[in-house]
Amino acid sequence: MPYQLDNKLVIGLASSALFDLSESDAVFRTEGEAAYRACQRRKQSEPLAQGVAFPFIRRLLSLNALDPDDPPIEVILLSRNDPDTGLRVMNSIRHHALPMTRAVFLQGRSPHAYIPALKISLFLSANGDDVRLATQAGHAAGQVLDTDFNDDPDDKELRIAFDFDGVVADDEAETLYQQTRDLSAFHHHEQEQVDIPHAPGPLAAFIRKLSALQQRELARAALDPGYTPRLRISIVTARNAPSHERVINTMRAWDITVNEAFFLGGIEKRAVLEVLRPHVYFDDQRLHLDPAASALPSVHVPFGIANRRGGPPAGSE
Repeated sequence: MPYQLDNKLVIGLASSALFDLSESDAVFRTEGEAAYRACQRRKQSEPLAQGVAFPFIRRLLSLNALDPDDPPIEVILLSRNDPDTGLRVMNSIRHHALPMTRAVFLQGRSPHAYIPALKISLFLSANGDDVRLATQAGHAAGQVLDTDFNDDPDDKELRIAFDFDGVVADDEAETLYQQTRDLSAFHHHEQEQVDIPHAPGPLAAFIRKLSALQQRELARAALDPGYTPRLRISIVTARNAPSHERVINTMRAWDITVNEAFFLGGIEKRAVLEVLRPHVYFDDQRLHLDPAASALPSVHVPFGIANRRGGPPAGSE
């Protein structure tokens, strides 16, 4: 019987999101493909250093302990390498003891076409072009940004933070604000629509599956008092009262309970995020991400009106 992915949380991951490929990328850009291939062969037993998404992925995969016989999470490598140059990445996955066994190597081609076939709920890459192609095709995708975040291996929690508009929800409300620049009109609109849930945004299905994992953790804790749930989900939004109420009602309609919500009303998000210390933070606007990215793993979701006048610069794979 084929291995079924339909009921799992599946993450598609470029090697540039998981590992630090800056040295390898520099060889490719300055010396060409032949030198890059020779370098990867020469160093195939030399593990790559951890990348931006590594702390998030390591902790997420640890939740497979909820059901070792039928793990709820699958992470699939989607690589622009060919199998030859990709061997170092697979060896690095093994070195870091990540339970990832499935991989796709595409020799320079964008992986976004394979997202539906592999039932992927979220695709992460440092390549801005690949992320934009995936987003334009209607898939949940994000570009990881460079960071100086230092992970604490003794920290067992997994903290995931989301902006709301244009990430969890669609950009209906954000569009209204961008078009009018009238905060009073924005609040008035959200009060008029307070009992109408927002339409899902690009990461809505992803946060729903995370919420289902939380419910499994709570069920496990109810049976095993020694088990401490690890996954915590937060909303960090520039909204404030009275527009907070529609956010809460949307989460209720979707049967999602988040652990924390920060309705900041224009306070710089970095101030809160540095205390919260999420292992990954998703936002659709670089003006919020760029101040935070140096301090914590951040992901740009190039969706909606905030990204229609140009996008982030493309990175490596």
